[in-house]
Parts: sequence; structure tokens; C-alpha cells
Amino acid sequence: MTTTAEPAARGTDVRLPYDGLLDLATAVFAARGMPRARASAAAEALLYGDVTGMRSHGLVNLTRLYLPLFDDNRADPAADLEIVADRRAAVLVDARRSLGLWAAGEAMDMAVARSAEYGVGMVSVRGGTHFGCAGHHTRRAVRQGAVGVLLSNCGRQRIARPPGGRSAMLGTNPLSVAAPAGPGLPPFVLDMSTTAVPTGKVREAARAGRGIPEGWLQDASGQPVTDPAALDRGEGFLMWLGGRPETGAFKGYGLALVVEVLAALVAGAGLGPAPEAFGGDGSPTGRDDDIGFLALAVQPAALRPREDFLSDAAGMFQSLLDCPPLQAGSPVGYPGTREAAYEEDARRHGVAVSEALYAELGEVAETIGARAPRVVAP
Repeated sequence: MTTTAEPAARGTDVRLPYDGLLDLATAVFAARGMPRARASAAAEALLYGDVTGMRSHGLVNLTRLYLPLFDDNRADPAADLEIVADRRAAVLVDARRSLGLWAAGEAMDMAVARSAEYGVGMVSVRGGTHFGCAGHHTRRAVRQGAVGVLLSNCGRQRIARPPGGRSAMLGTNPLSVAAPAGPGLPPFVLDMSTTAVPTGKVREAARAGRGIPEGWLQDASGQPVTDPAALDRGEGFLMWLGGRPETGAFKGYGLALVVEVLAALVAGAGLGPAPEAFGGDGSPTGRDDDIGFLALAVQPAALRPREDFLSDAAGMFQSLLDCPPLQAGSPVGYPGTREAAYEEDARRHGVAVSEALYAELGEVAETIGARAPRVVAP
């Protein structure tokens, strides 16, 4: 659940082979009781954050987010998805606390399969858990020739306030749209939170001891906060995409409510806005349990010749790449181009992780009788 890719930090990084990291993460999930194939799918989803430059949503969350879900019995490693209602092109699924890193991909694949038959497929999911980078899952649809859409609320976790409100009522409520961009071009992959940034970026800055710019957090009175640790102290509230009300905050807030309706209200999942949010001093409350998400797939080939669609897509996205830049050496791109460049570099030269994370992965590996992969020689 992310915004956009950002450059990997340098100076304290090591490079590790992708296959070795995938094997390790798979083994860790399998050791928690996930069937091997599911563990591998979950590991691939987790690593997507690291290989595409969105490291706040990658391996750093293995011990901070996903393993605690198992340890606290908030995720069931062996749970199967349960179809609750099936209306052919529309399906309601109970994820039954299965790990979202795997379940979201399954929901997207189901939506694509239905779209192949009906032109559009919608899978509404309740009982979900955190699924990592939404773009990883929507990109699965692109590989099968479809346009993929994924929206997720944050269950009953409340960390952002309605504009003008005192109580936190909503989560980051991310969304992703992915589409083929034509032959030879990276797919279009939009992956964003409806808040100015996701919580992962704030916590990444806190771990690194960096301040954050104004516009990410505000205090209870609406004043800017530049200390990232204020988020987990309950003294900082995420701001909406658009910033303040006068600069467009109602757009981010409105999008968050769109996600809440389509992802959670339709599915019957846990909702952010609820009376219990009014207790206390208005600080962030609740946990991201019973997450709702919506996986939607659209088959352009059901409506027009596939070759025509791909030709038009190539013309559209190539035109963006050909747009004259304001500064030489800073070419124009579109969501998905930077991520594709990071992934190519990571797979060729190794995945960049911090030395601290490398040490942490070594400790995790020891707990299951394994070893962290060796550093790739420069």
C-alpha cells in the first residue's frame, strides 16, 4: 500500500541476490505454517516493494508487520478463501484472515478469470489482512491482458482525520490501477495512498532519524509536524492528498471515502468511520483487522480488437515519454516507468537493503535454521 517509487538509499546498503531473498522469505512464511506455494507468492509480493524502490513496503515489514500478524493470531497461515456469494461477474469472498500478500493476488486472478468470460470481473473481499504494495497485485492483471484495479481500506484502523474534524476516522485507503502500455513499454502502474504519504514512509524516516517535510503530518490543532516519530506517539495525524482544505485536501479525503465505500462497505468489512472513534482525545485508534478490498479486472479485448487497444496504448504512453522535459537529463515518465527501471537494476545487480535490515534478516534466518543470502560482489 504505497505511493510512488523513490531512490534507494546509498552509503549503508548492501546488494543481495533476488532469488536468495525470495527463497528466504518463502522459507520464513512456510515456517509459520503457510503452504509452500502460498508462501512463495507472499514472498514475491513482499519483495516487490524492494525491487521497485518502495522499500518502506518491502522486507522491512517482514518482522515489523507480517510475522506479528501470525504471532498475535490476527492472520491464519492456512486459511482458504471462501466464496460467500457468486453472481458470475461479481463475487463476494471472505478471506478468513489469510495473509493479504497472498490473498490479494488470488482475488485479482479470480477477477481476471471472470473478466475473460464476461468482459469485467469484480471480487469483493472482507476479512482481509495487509497486502503490501497494491501495484504488485494489479500488475498481475496486466500480464493477462487486462486492466487491473485494486482498492483497500484499512479495516478499523483510524489514523487520518476528516478535514475540520478532531477525531481520526480513516486509514491511508490506497488504490492501484494497472494497464498495458503497449509492446516494449513498461506497464502503467499507479499505486498510491489517498493520504499525502503512507505510514510506511513516515516510519522509514523515523528509523533513519530524518525529519519529514511539512505537508505529511499535522498536530491536533492542525499545525505542521516535521518529527516522524509523532505518528506513533499519537501526536501526528496524516494529512490528505492535496494538503490543507484550501489546497485540495477534500479531494484526497473524498477519494479515501470512495475506497471505503467500494472496498469495505460493499463487502461488509470493518469500517473506519464509526462512533467508537469519538472516544478519547481523537488520537489514532483501532487496528487494521477485517480489511476490505475490491479487485476489479476489465478486458479491453471484450469490447474492441486487442491489437487496436495495444496500438493506441503504445501511442498514448510513448507520447508521454517523448514529451520535451523541462530539464535535460530528467525525462518525462508515467507511473510504472521508474519502478520498472529499479526492478531491472535490482534483478541485474542485486536488491539493495540497508546493513541494519541485512543483519535483521540474518537473525530471522537463524530462527528457522537458514542463512541470509550472501552479499553480491560490486
